[in-house]
Amino acid sequence: MLETELNPKNEKWFSDIEAPQIVNDPNLISWNDESDLVIVGLGGAGIAAANEALDQDHSVIAIDKTSGGGATERSGGIFYAGGGTPIQKEAGIEDTPDNMFNYLIQETGNIVKKTTLRKFCKTSPENTQWLMDNGVQFNSSYYETKTSYPGAGYFLYHSDNSLVPTYMEKALPAPRGHRGYEEGPFKPIGVGGTIFYPLKKSAITKGLKVFPRTEARSLVITAEGRVIGIKALMLPSGKISDKHKKIMSKAEFFQMLIPQNMPGASIFQIIGKFYVNRAQKIERNYREVIYIKANKGVCLSAGGFIFNREMIEEYAPNYIDGMPLGTSHDTGSGIRLGQSVGGKTDHMNRVTAWRMINPPMAFANGLVVNKNGIRFGNEMVYGATLGDAICEDHNGKAYLILDKELFAKAKKQAAVSLPFQRDSARVLMYFNAKKRNTIEKLAKIYNLPSKNLSNAIDRYNIAAKGNTNCEFGKSSKDMKEIKPPYYIMDISINSTMAPLPCLTLGGLVVNEETGEVLDQANNEIPGLYAAGRTAVGICSNIYVSGLSVADCIFSGRRIGQNLK
Repeated sequence: MLETELNPKNEKWFSDIEAPQIVNDPNLISWNDESDLVIVGLGGAGIAAANEALDQDHSVIAIDKTSGGGATERSGGIFYAGGGTPIQKEAGIEDTPDNMFNYLIQETGNIVKKTTLRKFCKTSPENTQWLMDNGVQFNSSYYETKTSYPGAGYFLYHSDNSLVPTYMEKALPAPRGHRGYEEGPFKPIGVGGTIFYPLKKSAITKGLKVFPRTEARSLVITAEGRVIGIKALMLPSGKISDKHKKIMSKAEFFQMLIPQNMPGASIFQIIGKFYVNRAQKIERNYREVIYIKANKGVCLSAGGFIFNREMIEEYAPNYIDGMPLGTSHDTGSGIRLGQSVGGKTDHMNRVTAWRMINPPMAFANGLVVNKNGIRFGNEMVYGATLGDAICEDHNGKAYLILDKELFAKAKKQAAVSLPFQRDSARVLMYFNAKKRNTIEKLAKIYNLPSKNLSNAIDRYNIAAKGNTNCEFGKSSKDMKEIKPPYYIMDISINSTMAPLPCLTLGGLVVNEETGEVLDQANNEIPGLYAAGRTAVGICSNIYVSGLSVADCIFSGRRIGQNLK
Protein backbone atom coordinates (compact mmCIF):
# COMPACT_ATOMS: atom_id res chain seq x y z
CA MET A 1 0.00 0.00 0.00
CA LEU A 2 1.78 3.13 -1.26
CA GLU A 3 0.59 6.46 0.04
CA THR A 4 0.41 9.55 -2.13
CA GLU A 5 2.15 12.74 -1.05
CA LEU A 6 0.77 14.27 2.16
CA ASN A 7 1.58 17.59 3.84
CA PRO A 8 0.68 19.52 7.02
CA LYS A 9 -2.14 21.37 5.27
CA ASN A 10 -4.01 18.14 4.61
CA GLU A 11 -7.03 17.46 6.85
CA LYS A 12 -5.72 13.93 7.39
CA TRP A 13 -2.30 15.05 8.62
CA PHE A 14 -3.19 14.13 12.23
CA SER A 15 0.05 15.54 13.66
CA ASP A 16 1.63 18.60 15.29
CA ILE A 17 4.52 18.43 12.83
CA GLU A 18 4.76 21.68 10.89
CA ALA A 19 5.74 22.51 7.32
CA PRO A 20 9.49 22.79 6.75
CA GLN A 21 11.23 26.11 7.14
CA ILE A 22 12.90 27.06 3.86
CA VAL A 23 15.99 29.25 4.11
CA ASN A 24 18.05 30.84 1.35
CA ASP A 25 21.01 31.49 3.64
CA PRO A 26 21.58 29.08 6.56
CA ASN A 27 23.76 31.70 8.23
CA LEU A 28 20.70 33.85 8.83
CA ILE A 29 19.33 31.30 11.34
CA SER A 30 20.39 31.70 14.96
CA TRP A 31 21.43 28.09 15.50
CA ASN A 32 21.50 27.00 19.13
CA ASP A 33 23.87 24.13 18.37
CA GLU A 34 25.19 22.03 15.52
CA SER A 35 26.70 18.66 14.70
CA ASP A 36 27.37 16.43 11.72
CA LEU A 37 24.36 14.21 12.52
CA VAL A 38 21.20 15.26 14.34
CA ILE A 39 19.07 12.36 15.58
CA VAL A 40 15.34 12.79 16.19
CA GLY A 41 14.27 10.03 18.60
CA LEU A 42 16.85 8.22 20.72
CA GLY A 43 15.51 4.67 20.82
CA GLY A 44 17.15 1.51 19.48
CA ALA A 45 17.70 2.84 15.96
CA GLY A 46 18.78 6.29 17.11
CA ILE A 47 21.34 5.04 19.58
CA ALA A 48 22.75 2.62 16.98
CA ALA A 49 23.09 5.47 14.47
CA ALA A 50 24.75 7.62 17.13
CA ASN A 51 27.33 5.00 18.07
CA GLU A 52 28.20 4.16 14.48
CA ALA A 53 28.46 7.80 13.42
CA LEU A 54 30.70 8.53 16.39
CA ASP A 55 32.82 5.51 15.45
CA GLN A 56 33.21 7.14 12.01
CA ASP A 57 34.45 10.38 13.69
CA HIS A 58 31.26 12.35 13.11
CA SER A 59 29.84 14.65 15.79
CA VAL A 60 26.32 13.74 16.94
CA ILE A 61 23.45 15.45 18.75
CA ALA A 62 20.31 13.49 19.67
CA ILE A 63 16.99 14.90 20.84
CA ASP A 64 14.26 12.90 22.54
CA LYS A 65 10.87 13.65 24.06
CA THR A 66 12.08 11.88 27.23
CA SER A 67 15.68 10.96 28.01
CA GLY A 68 15.75 8.17 25.42
CA GLY A 69 14.96 4.48 25.19
CA GLY A 70 11.72 4.36 23.24
CA ALA A 71 9.95 1.09 22.56
CA THR A 72 13.31 -0.73 22.54
CA GLU A 73 13.91 0.06 26.21
CA ARG A 74 10.38 -0.93 27.13
CA SER A 75 10.51 -4.23 25.22
CA GLY A 76 11.35 -7.74 26.34
CA GLY A 77 14.94 -7.17 25.24
CA ILE A 78 15.10 -9.66 22.38
CA PHE A 79 17.66 -9.14 19.63
CA TYR A 80 17.10 -11.38 16.60
CA ALA A 81 20.44 -12.64 15.32
CA GLY A 82 21.86 -15.68 13.57
CA GLY A 83 24.22 -16.88 10.92
CA GLY A 84 26.73 -18.00 13.53
CA THR A 85 26.73 -15.37 16.28
CA PRO A 86 29.25 -15.64 19.13
CA ILE A 87 26.40 -16.67 21.43
CA GLN A 88 25.15 -19.38 19.05
CA LYS A 89 28.66 -20.76 18.75
CA GLU A 90 29.10 -20.75 22.52
CA ALA A 91 25.87 -22.75 22.82
CA GLY A 92 27.08 -25.23 20.17
CA ILE A 93 24.43 -24.12 17.65
CA GLU A 94 25.20 -24.40 13.95
CA ASP A 95 23.78 -21.65 11.76
CA THR A 96 24.88 -19.85 8.61
CA PRO A 97 23.88 -16.60 6.91
CA ASP A 98 22.39 -18.62 4.03
CA ASN A 99 20.33 -20.75 6.41
CA MET A 100 19.14 -17.63 8.22
CA PHE A 101 18.21 -16.06 4.87
CA ASN A 102 16.32 -19.19 3.79
CA TYR A 103 14.22 -18.93 6.93
CA LEU A 104 13.68 -15.15 6.98
CA ILE A 105 12.70 -14.84 3.32
CA GLN A 106 9.58 -16.81 4.31
CA GLU A 107 8.68 -14.03 6.75
CA THR A 108 9.84 -10.92 4.88
CA GLY A 109 8.64 -11.80 1.38
CA ASN A 110 9.55 -8.91 -0.90
CA ILE A 111 9.32 -6.19 1.76
CA VAL A 112 13.00 -5.40 1.16
CA LYS A 113 15.35 -6.39 -1.63
CA LYS A 114 16.90 -9.84 -1.42
CA THR A 115 20.32 -8.22 -1.39
CA THR A 116 19.29 -6.20 1.68
CA LEU A 117 18.02 -9.28 3.49
CA ARG A 118 21.20 -11.19 2.61
CA LYS A 119 23.27 -8.31 3.98
CA PHE A 120 21.17 -8.32 7.15
CA CYS A 121 21.86 -12.03 7.61
CA LYS A 122 25.53 -11.82 6.64
CA THR A 123 26.21 -8.97 9.07
CA SER A 124 24.15 -10.45 11.91
CA PRO A 125 27.13 -12.07 13.71
CA GLU A 126 29.09 -8.83 13.27
CA ASN A 127 26.22 -6.73 14.64
CA THR A 128 25.95 -9.05 17.64
CA GLN A 129 29.66 -8.64 18.33
CA TRP A 130 29.33 -4.88 17.82
CA LEU A 131 26.64 -4.76 20.50
CA MET A 132 28.86 -6.73 22.84
CA ASP A 133 31.82 -4.45 22.10
CA ASN A 134 29.59 -1.54 23.14
CA GLY A 135 28.72 -3.12 26.48
CA VAL A 136 25.61 -5.22 25.73
CA GLN A 137 25.67 -8.61 27.42
CA PHE A 138 24.10 -11.83 26.13
CA ASN A 139 24.14 -15.38 27.48
CA SER A 140 24.20 -18.79 25.77
CA SER A 141 21.77 -20.59 28.12
CA TYR A 142 19.56 -22.29 25.52
CA TYR A 143 15.79 -22.82 25.90
CA GLU A 144 15.05 -25.57 23.40
CA THR A 145 11.25 -25.82 23.60
CA LYS A 146 9.06 -23.55 21.48
CA THR A 147 7.76 -20.63 23.53
CA SER A 148 6.77 -17.00 23.15
CA TYR A 149 9.34 -15.93 25.75
CA PRO A 150 12.05 -17.94 27.55
CA GLY A 151 11.89 -18.77 31.22
CA ALA A 152 14.05 -17.18 33.90
CA GLY A 153 17.68 -18.18 33.46
CA TYR A 154 17.42 -18.71 29.68
CA PHE A 155 18.65 -16.18 27.13
CA LEU A 156 18.83 -17.95 23.76
CA TYR A 157 15.66 -19.41 22.24
CA HIS A 158 13.53 -19.95 19.13
CA SER A 159 11.76 -16.60 18.90
CA ASP A 160 10.27 -17.32 15.48
CA ASN A 161 8.60 -20.08 13.43
CA SER A 162 11.79 -22.01 12.72
CA LEU A 163 10.51 -25.10 14.59
CA VAL A 164 7.26 -25.22 12.60
CA PRO A 165 7.43 -28.12 10.07
CA THR A 166 6.46 -26.06 7.00
CA TYR A 167 9.27 -23.60 7.73
CA MET A 168 11.72 -26.43 8.45
CA GLU A 169 11.24 -27.66 4.89
CA LYS A 170 13.25 -24.67 3.64
CA ALA A 171 15.65 -23.95 6.50
CA LEU A 172 17.22 -25.85 9.39
CA PRO A 173 15.89 -24.53 12.71
CA ALA A 174 18.26 -22.50 14.87
CA PRO A 175 17.62 -20.39 17.98
CA ARG A 176 18.03 -16.74 17.05
CA GLY A 177 16.29 -14.92 19.88
CA HIS A 178 19.09 -13.34 21.96
CA ARG A 179 17.68 -11.96 25.21
CA GLY A 180 19.74 -9.25 26.85
CA TYR A 181 21.47 -10.59 29.94
CA GLU A 182 20.89 -9.12 33.37
CA GLU A 183 21.30 -10.35 36.91
CA GLY A 184 18.76 -9.98 39.67
CA PRO A 185 14.95 -10.38 39.74
CA PHE A 186 13.44 -11.51 36.47
CA LYS A 187 10.93 -9.27 34.69
CA PRO A 188 9.39 -9.60 31.22
CA ILE A 189 9.20 -5.90 30.30
CA GLY A 190 11.83 -3.20 30.40
CA VAL A 191 14.45 -5.85 29.63
CA GLY A 192 15.23 -3.82 26.52
CA GLY A 193 17.25 -1.63 28.85
CA THR A 194 19.89 -4.35 28.75
CA ILE A 195 20.42 -3.37 25.11
CA PHE A 196 19.68 0.36 25.14
CA TYR A 197 21.45 1.56 28.29
CA PRO A 198 24.89 0.10 27.47
CA LEU A 199 24.64 1.61 23.99
CA LYS A 200 23.68 5.00 25.42
CA LYS A 201 26.53 4.88 27.91
CA SER A 202 28.95 3.94 25.13
CA ALA A 203 27.74 6.76 22.87
CA ILE A 204 27.99 9.40 25.60
CA THR A 205 31.52 8.23 26.36
CA LYS A 206 32.33 8.73 22.66
CA GLY A 207 30.93 12.26 22.70
CA LEU A 208 27.17 12.07 22.08
CA LYS A 209 25.32 15.19 23.18
CA VAL A 210 21.70 14.54 24.26
CA PHE A 211 18.90 17.10 24.41
CA PRO A 212 16.27 15.43 26.65
CA ARG A 213 12.64 16.53 26.86
CA THR A 214 12.98 18.05 23.41
CA GLU A 215 10.54 17.54 20.54
CA ALA A 216 11.18 18.20 16.84
CA ARG A 217 8.48 20.29 15.18
CA SER A 218 9.83 20.91 11.70
CA LEU A 219 12.77 20.38 9.39
CA VAL A 220 14.88 23.24 8.11
CA ILE A 221 15.74 22.97 4.41
CA THR A 222 17.51 25.01 1.76
CA ALA A 223 15.75 26.39 -1.29
CA GLU A 224 17.25 23.46 -3.21
CA GLY A 225 15.59 20.99 -0.82
CA ARG A 226 18.54 19.82 1.28
CA VAL A 227 17.74 19.16 4.94
CA ILE A 228 20.14 21.20 7.06
CA GLY A 229 18.62 21.09 10.54
CA ILE A 230 15.58 21.00 12.77
CA LYS A 231 13.35 23.33 14.71
CA ALA A 232 12.48 21.87 18.12
CA LEU A 233 10.67 22.69 21.35
CA MET A 234 12.79 22.19 24.47
CA LEU A 235 12.07 22.40 28.17
CA PRO A 236 14.80 24.52 29.78
CA SER A 237 16.88 22.76 32.41
CA GLY A 238 16.16 23.45 36.06
CA LYS A 239 13.15 23.04 38.32
CA ILE A 240 10.58 22.94 35.52
CA SER A 241 12.49 20.26 33.63
CA ASP A 242 13.02 18.27 36.83
CA LYS A 243 9.31 18.46 37.66
CA HIS A 244 8.43 17.31 34.15
CA LYS A 245 10.86 14.41 34.46
CA LYS A 246 9.34 13.28 37.77
CA ILE A 247 5.81 13.42 36.36
CA MET A 248 6.84 11.44 33.28
CA SER A 249 8.60 8.91 35.51
CA LYS A 250 5.28 8.35 37.28
CA ALA A 251 3.54 8.02 33.93
CA GLU A 252 6.06 5.44 32.76
CA PHE A 253 5.88 3.62 36.08
CA PHE A 254 2.14 3.03 35.72
CA GLN A 255 2.39 2.30 32.02
CA MET A 256 5.01 -0.38 32.74
CA LEU A 257 3.63 -1.68 36.05
CA ILE A 258 2.31 -4.81 34.39
CA PRO A 259 2.78 -6.02 30.81
CA GLN A 260 0.49 -4.28 28.35
CA ASN A 261 -0.88 -7.61 27.12
CA MET A 262 -2.22 -8.42 30.59
CA PRO A 263 -5.90 -7.99 31.50
CA GLY A 264 -6.25 -4.98 33.75
CA ALA A 265 -3.30 -3.20 32.17
CA SER A 266 -5.66 -0.62 30.67
CA ILE A 267 -6.40 0.74 34.17
CA PHE A 268 -2.74 1.50 34.75
CA GLN A 269 -2.48 2.92 31.23
CA ILE A 270 -5.27 5.37 32.11
CA ILE A 271 -3.41 6.44 35.27
CA GLY A 272 -0.25 6.79 33.21
CA LYS A 273 -2.13 8.93 30.69
CA PHE A 274 -3.25 11.22 33.54
CA TYR A 275 0.37 11.99 34.32
CA VAL A 276 1.20 12.34 30.63
CA ASN A 277 -1.49 15.02 30.37
CA ARG A 278 0.05 16.87 33.33
CA ALA A 279 3.43 16.73 31.66
CA GLN A 280 1.97 18.05 28.42
CA LYS A 281 0.54 21.04 30.26
CA ILE A 282 4.04 21.91 31.47
CA GLU A 283 5.30 21.55 27.91
CA ARG A 284 2.71 23.95 26.55
CA ASN A 285 3.58 26.58 29.14
CA TYR A 286 7.38 26.43 29.32
CA ARG A 287 8.96 24.98 26.19
CA GLU A 288 11.31 27.16 24.16
CA VAL A 289 12.05 27.09 20.43
CA ILE A 290 15.57 26.00 19.48
CA TYR A 291 17.31 25.33 16.17
CA ILE A 292 19.96 22.64 15.68
CA LYS A 293 22.04 22.56 12.54
CA ALA A 294 22.89 19.26 10.83
CA ASN A 295 26.05 19.59 8.76
CA LYS A 296 25.72 16.14 7.17
CA GLY A 297 22.27 14.82 7.94
CA VAL A 298 19.18 14.39 10.10
CA CYS A 299 18.20 10.88 11.23
CA LEU A 300 14.48 10.29 11.82
CA SER A 301 14.12 7.46 14.35
CA ALA A 302 11.09 8.45 16.41
CA GLY A 303 9.27 5.11 16.29
CA GLY A 304 5.95 4.20 14.69
CA PHE A 305 2.43 5.58 15.15
CA ILE A 306 0.48 3.01 17.17
CA PHE A 307 -0.47 5.61 19.81
CA ASN A 308 -1.86 8.00 17.18
CA ARG A 309 -5.37 6.62 17.03
CA GLU A 310 -6.43 8.89 14.15
CA MET A 311 -3.58 7.57 12.02
CA ILE A 312 -4.45 3.97 12.95
CA GLU A 313 -8.06 4.60 11.98
CA GLU A 314 -6.89 6.04 8.67
CA TYR A 315 -4.17 3.56 7.69
CA ALA A 316 -4.83 0.36 9.62
CA PRO A 317 -8.49 0.23 10.72
CA ASN A 318 -8.31 -3.55 11.17
CA TYR A 319 -6.27 -2.88 14.32
CA ILE A 320 -8.19 -0.04 15.94
CA ASP A 321 -9.49 -2.43 18.63
CA GLY A 322 -5.97 -3.67 19.40
CA MET A 323 -3.95 -2.57 22.42
CA PRO A 324 -1.12 -0.13 21.57
CA LEU A 325 2.32 -1.54 22.31
CA GLY A 326 5.31 0.74 22.78
CA THR A 327 5.35 4.22 24.31
CA SER A 328 2.87 7.08 24.28
CA HIS A 329 5.34 9.00 22.10
CA ASP A 330 4.86 6.60 19.16
CA THR A 331 2.66 9.12 17.35
CA GLY A 332 4.15 9.04 13.85
CA SER A 333 6.04 12.32 14.28
CA GLY A 334 9.17 11.00 12.56
CA ILE A 335 7.14 9.74 9.62
CA ARG A 336 5.32 13.05 9.32
CA LEU A 337 8.62 14.97 9.43
CA GLY A 338 9.79 12.98 6.43
CA GLN A 339 6.52 13.48 4.60
CA SER A 340 6.64 17.23 5.26
CA VAL A 341 9.54 17.47 2.78
CA GLY A 342 8.06 15.06 0.25
CA GLY A 343 9.16 11.74 1.73
CA LYS A 344 7.35 8.67 0.45
CA THR A 345 5.74 6.12 2.76
CA ASP A 346 4.71 2.53 2.21
CA HIS A 347 3.10 -0.36 4.09
CA MET A 348 1.36 2.02 6.48
CA ASN A 349 -1.38 -0.58 6.82
CA ARG A 350 1.02 -3.17 8.23
CA VAL A 351 0.64 -3.77 11.96
CA THR A 352 1.87 -6.69 14.00
CA ALA A 353 -0.69 -8.16 16.41
CA TRP A 354 0.60 -10.62 19.02
CA ARG A 355 -1.82 -13.45 19.75
CA MET A 356 0.44 -15.57 21.99
CA ILE A 357 -1.08 -18.92 22.98
CA ASN A 358 2.07 -20.77 24.04
CA PRO A 359 2.69 -21.17 26.91
CA PRO A 360 0.72 -23.02 28.04
CA MET A 361 1.56 -25.53 25.33
CA ALA A 362 -1.85 -27.18 25.79
CA PHE A 363 -3.46 -24.09 24.23
CA ALA A 364 -1.42 -24.61 21.07
CA ASN A 365 -2.36 -28.31 21.09
CA GLY A 366 -5.97 -27.27 20.54
CA LEU A 367 -7.47 -25.69 17.44
CA VAL A 368 -8.38 -22.13 16.45
CA VAL A 369 -11.36 -21.32 14.24
CA ASN A 370 -12.78 -18.14 12.73
CA LYS A 371 -16.26 -16.65 12.91
CA ASN A 372 -17.44 -19.20 10.36
CA GLY A 373 -16.28 -22.09 12.53
CA ILE A 374 -13.48 -22.90 10.07
CA ARG A 375 -9.93 -23.70 11.15
CA PHE A 376 -7.42 -21.55 9.25
CA GLY A 377 -3.84 -22.32 10.32
CA ASN A 378 -1.23 -24.08 12.42
CA GLU A 379 -1.74 -23.14 16.07
CA MET A 380 1.96 -23.74 16.79
CA VAL A 381 3.11 -20.70 14.80
CA TYR A 382 4.62 -17.66 16.47
CA GLY A 383 1.97 -15.40 18.02
CA ALA A 384 2.44 -12.55 15.55
CA THR A 385 1.88 -14.96 12.65
CA LEU A 386 -1.37 -16.11 14.22
CA GLY A 387 -2.40 -12.54 15.06
CA ASP A 388 -1.72 -11.41 11.50
CA ALA A 389 -3.94 -14.16 10.08
CA ILE A 390 -6.72 -13.28 12.52
CA CYS A 391 -6.69 -9.56 11.74
CA GLU A 392 -5.85 -9.60 8.04
CA ASP A 393 -7.82 -12.61 6.82
CA HIS A 394 -10.59 -13.26 9.35
CA ASN A 395 -11.99 -9.86 10.36
CA GLY A 396 -10.25 -9.96 13.71
CA LYS A 397 -12.34 -12.88 14.97
CA ALA A 398 -10.94 -16.15 16.34
CA TYR A 399 -11.83 -18.77 18.94
CA LEU A 400 -9.65 -21.33 20.71
CA ILE A 401 -11.16 -24.81 21.18
CA LEU A 402 -9.93 -27.26 23.84
CA ASP A 403 -11.34 -30.31 25.55
CA LYS A 404 -11.41 -31.26 29.22
CA GLU A 405 -8.02 -32.98 29.17
CA LEU A 406 -6.23 -30.12 27.43
CA PHE A 407 -7.95 -27.57 29.66
CA ALA A 408 -6.71 -29.37 32.78
CA LYS A 409 -3.23 -29.68 31.30
CA ALA A 410 -3.20 -25.95 30.48
CA LYS A 411 -3.91 -25.13 34.12
CA LYS A 412 -0.92 -27.18 35.27
CA GLN A 413 1.38 -25.76 32.60
CA ALA A 414 0.33 -22.19 33.35
CA ALA A 415 1.18 -22.68 37.02
CA VAL A 416 4.87 -23.19 36.17
CA SER A 417 5.08 -20.49 33.47
CA LEU A 418 6.43 -16.98 33.92
CA PRO A 419 4.03 -14.81 35.98
CA PHE A 420 2.80 -12.72 33.03
CA GLN A 421 2.25 -15.85 30.93
CA ARG A 422 0.58 -17.65 33.82
CA ASP A 423 -1.76 -14.77 34.62
CA SER A 424 -2.79 -14.24 30.99
CA ALA A 425 -3.63 -17.93 30.63
CA ARG A 426 -5.54 -18.01 33.91
CA VAL A 427 -7.67 -15.01 32.98
CA LEU A 428 -8.57 -16.74 29.73
CA MET A 429 -9.45 -19.99 31.48
CA TYR A 430 -11.32 -18.55 34.47
CA PHE A 431 -13.10 -15.57 32.92
CA ASN A 432 -13.26 -16.25 29.19
CA ALA A 433 -13.69 -20.01 28.73
CA LYS A 434 -17.16 -21.48 28.28
CA LYS A 435 -17.87 -25.20 28.57
CA ARG A 436 -20.45 -27.24 26.63
CA ASN A 437 -21.11 -30.95 26.17
CA THR A 438 -21.94 -30.88 22.46
CA ILE A 439 -20.56 -29.11 19.42
CA GLU A 440 -24.01 -27.70 18.66
CA LYS A 441 -24.24 -26.01 22.06
CA LEU A 442 -20.62 -24.86 21.80
CA ALA A 443 -21.28 -23.22 18.43
CA LYS A 444 -24.30 -21.28 19.76
CA ILE A 445 -22.14 -19.34 22.26
CA TYR A 446 -20.64 -17.19 19.48
CA ASN A 447 -23.15 -18.01 16.73
CA LEU A 448 -20.69 -20.18 14.82
CA PRO A 449 -22.12 -22.47 12.09
CA SER A 450 -22.29 -25.80 13.94
CA LYS A 451 -21.78 -27.86 10.77
CA ASN A 452 -18.55 -26.04 9.99
CA LEU A 453 -17.32 -26.32 13.55
CA SER A 454 -18.11 -30.02 13.68
CA ASN A 455 -16.27 -30.54 10.41
CA ALA A 456 -13.23 -28.59 11.69
CA ILE A 457 -13.03 -30.70 14.84
CA ASP A 458 -13.51 -33.95 12.90
CA ARG A 459 -10.73 -33.09 10.44
CA TYR A 460 -8.49 -32.04 13.31
CA ASN A 461 -9.07 -35.30 15.16
CA ILE A 462 -8.27 -37.40 12.09
CA ALA A 463 -4.95 -35.58 11.69
CA ALA A 464 -4.25 -35.82 15.43
CA LYS A 465 -4.56 -39.61 15.21
CA GLY A 466 -1.97 -39.59 12.45
CA ASN A 467 -4.40 -41.01 9.89
CA THR A 468 -3.75 -38.10 7.54
CA ASN A 469 -1.47 -35.09 7.34
CA CYS A 470 -2.70 -31.84 8.82
CA GLU A 471 -3.75 -29.50 6.02
CA PHE A 472 -1.79 -26.68 7.69
CA GLY A 473 1.38 -28.64 8.33
CA LYS A 474 0.93 -29.13 12.05
CA SER A 475 2.77 -32.17 13.36
CA SER A 476 0.55 -34.88 14.84
CA LYS A 477 2.72 -34.82 17.99
CA ASP A 478 1.55 -31.23 18.53
CA MET A 479 -2.12 -32.19 18.14
CA LYS A 480 -4.51 -33.94 20.50
CA GLU A 481 -7.85 -35.53 19.67
CA ILE A 482 -10.61 -33.22 20.92
CA LYS A 483 -13.40 -34.98 22.79
CA PRO A 484 -16.46 -33.70 24.70
CA PRO A 485 -16.92 -31.80 26.91
CA TYR A 486 -15.52 -28.84 24.97
CA TYR A 487 -14.18 -25.43 25.99
CA ILE A 488 -14.19 -22.31 23.81
CA MET A 489 -12.30 -19.06 24.43
CA ASP A 490 -12.68 -15.80 22.51
CA ILE A 491 -9.23 -14.66 21.30
CA SER A 492 -10.50 -12.03 18.85
CA ILE A 493 -8.88 -8.61 18.62
CA ASN A 494 -11.74 -7.07 20.61
CA SER A 495 -11.84 -9.73 23.32
CA THR A 496 -11.95 -7.92 26.66
CA MET A 497 -10.31 -10.84 28.45
CA ALA A 498 -7.57 -11.30 25.86
CA PRO A 499 -6.16 -7.91 24.79
CA LEU A 500 -4.18 -8.06 21.54
CA PRO A 501 -0.96 -5.96 21.62
CA CYS A 502 -0.22 -4.14 18.35
CA LEU A 503 2.76 -2.30 16.86
CA THR A 504 2.99 -0.47 13.51
CA LEU A 505 5.50 -1.68 10.92
CA GLY A 506 5.24 0.71 7.94
CA GLY A 507 6.91 4.06 7.44
CA LEU A 508 9.19 6.11 5.22
CA VAL A 509 10.72 4.46 2.17
CA VAL A 510 14.51 4.61 2.20
CA ASN A 511 17.46 3.80 -0.02
CA GLU A 512 18.29 0.34 1.31
CA GLU A 513 22.02 0.89 0.79
CA THR A 514 22.32 4.17 2.67
CA GLY A 515 19.17 4.78 4.74
CA GLU A 516 18.39 8.04 2.90
CA VAL A 517 14.68 8.91 2.68
CA LEU A 518 13.24 8.74 -0.84
CA ASP A 519 10.82 11.21 -2.35
CA GLN A 520 7.78 10.46 -4.51
CA ALA A 521 10.02 9.97 -7.57
CA ASN A 522 12.29 7.56 -5.66
CA ASN A 523 15.10 10.11 -5.45
CA GLU A 524 17.08 10.61 -2.25
CA ILE A 525 16.17 13.66 -0.20
CA PRO A 526 19.62 15.11 0.52
CA GLY A 527 20.49 15.25 4.20
CA LEU A 528 17.55 13.15 5.39
CA TYR A 529 17.76 9.59 6.77
CA ALA A 530 15.33 7.28 8.58
CA ALA A 531 15.65 4.11 10.63
CA GLY A 532 13.77 1.75 12.93
CA ARG A 533 9.99 1.82 12.91
CA THR A 534 9.98 5.27 11.33
CA ALA A 535 11.13 3.56 8.13
CA VAL A 536 10.22 0.53 6.06
CA GLY A 537 12.60 -2.22 7.13
CA ILE A 538 13.30 -5.92 7.55
CA CYS A 539 10.28 -6.55 9.79
CA SER A 540 7.75 -4.38 7.92
CA ASN A 541 5.98 -7.42 6.43
CA ILE A 542 5.50 -9.46 9.58
CA TYR A 543 7.14 -9.62 12.98
CA VAL A 544 8.99 -12.33 14.86
CA SER A 545 10.33 -11.62 18.32
CA GLY A 546 13.47 -9.50 18.32
CA LEU A 547 13.37 -8.65 14.63
CA SER A 548 12.38 -5.02 15.22
CA VAL A 549 15.29 -4.41 17.60
CA ALA A 550 17.62 -6.17 15.17
CA ASP A 551 16.33 -3.98 12.33
CA CYS A 552 16.88 -0.90 14.52
CA ILE A 553 20.53 -1.84 14.99
CA PHE A 554 20.99 -2.74 11.31
CA SER A 555 19.27 0.36 9.90
CA GLY A 556 20.74 2.69 12.53
CA ARG A 557 24.32 1.57 11.89
CA ARG A 558 23.68 1.89 8.15
CA ILE A 559 23.08 5.63 8.57
CA GLY A 560 26.24 6.15 10.60
CA GLN A 561 28.22 4.37 7.91
CA ASN A 562 26.80 6.41 5.02
CA LEU A 563 26.75 10.04 6.11
CA LYS A 564 27.76 12.31 3.23
